[in-house]
Amino acid sequence: MRILWTLPYLPWPTTSGSKTRQYHLLRELAQHGHRITLLVQSKVPLGDSAREALEPLVERLIVLPRRPLHSPLNLLASPIIDYPMRAIIHGLAPCLRHQFEQLLDEPWDVIQIEHSYSFQPFEKALQARGLPYMLSEHTLESVMGAACHDRLPLWLRPLNAFDRWRYRRWEQRVLRQPSEVVAVSAHDAELISQISGRPVNVVVNGVDCDHYQDVRPAAHSQRLLFVGNFEYGANLEAIEWALEEILPQVWMSNPAVRLAIAGHALPASWKLHWNDPRIEWIGYRPDLRELQRRSALFFAPLRYAGGSKVKILEAMAAGLPVISTSKGVSGLALNNGEHYLGSDDSGQLALQINQLLNQPWRMAQLGETGRQFVRQRHDWSVAAQQLETVHMRLTQAAPAPQPSASAVLLGRSAK
Repeated sequence: MRILWTLPYLPWPTTSGSKTRQYHLLRELAQHGHRITLLVQSKVPLGDSAREALEPLVERLIVLPRRPLHSPLNLLASPIIDYPMRAIIHGLAPCLRHQFEQLLDEPWDVIQIEHSYSFQPFEKALQARGLPYMLSEHTLESVMGAACHDRLPLWLRPLNAFDRWRYRRWEQRVLRQPSEVVAVSAHDAELISQISGRPVNVVVNGVDCDHYQDVRPAAHSQRLLFVGNFEYGANLEAIEWALEEILPQVWMSNPAVRLAIAGHALPASWKLHWNDPRIEWIGYRPDLRELQRRSALFFAPLRYAGGSKVKILEAMAAGLPVISTSKGVSGLALNNGEHYLGSDDSGQLALQINQLLNQPWRMAQLGETGRQFVRQRHDWSVAAQQLETVHMRLTQAAPAPQPSASAVLLGRSAK
């Protein structure tokens, strides 16, 4: 298939779950022989590393610059009632719109748009041409805005509430337009279906199971591991909850427990605020396997749903037992007690950590069950098959190709 695939960021390096998803789906579909044109609007320039990672996967890589976050245009457009702030930041982009319109002159089997917040430059062209296309929504932004609401200064909270209201209107408008809509979990699909009033496909988030199959966690290390993108408010809140309430209770019973915190955009102020040698500030690591080998379990005390859950899936693929919350594993068909241990109470989470660290046999059992679960249901090959099923439906919905003017004239002369 010839696929036109749009993204509002470069999917390399894989510093977030969304970027990890995009990179691996691109890789899987390229291996299946699809011819992909990747149109990207990026806040960072295309570097050598990203070029080397992406160019082998695509037929064409087109990267356009996104204007700076603090551009005067973003400020001037912020009161527009029709667009939420993320749609303004990633939209109102004439160069992107013109490039997209030019690409639509070519024949495509599949047009794939990622994220509703990136949709504004494409909306009018798609409406005018009447072409079938799919939109993939990774999370409902109107819901996720709640994750940072309490962290904002009081004067900003009404503006955040207003923007979430705008985003709900935007989602209702955008998600009703595509030929196919894709969510990353059955839970998200249900929420999107309620907004759009239509069936929603699921293309799961995944993990490269072969990449992690040789990892063996250090059951006796007493080390907990958390990995996340700290540009995401829910991860910031999770670490603060862990260090303020949960870990102090753990340390009362077992002062030897350590917490390793890894991920992109780790706040520098945290190391000064929580100056404890038992907290290891790791930052971003492109390959997590060595960290996983030195850890006993993966701890994800998230109190807001949403997000990609890729780091939890990677931990499970590496055989790490997982302790989390109901929100932390939302969207994954995991059974508490079988695939992971969890609670929404800080005291209960601390108790589960201490108990599990003293039960190596139980840790091994949870780790192996997790490995089997992700291999069967969340390997990237599974996600790619689901995506290709959506693509096939799009090709069936595509209008039949029209004969060229020369073919019509030849046909008339033959008569």
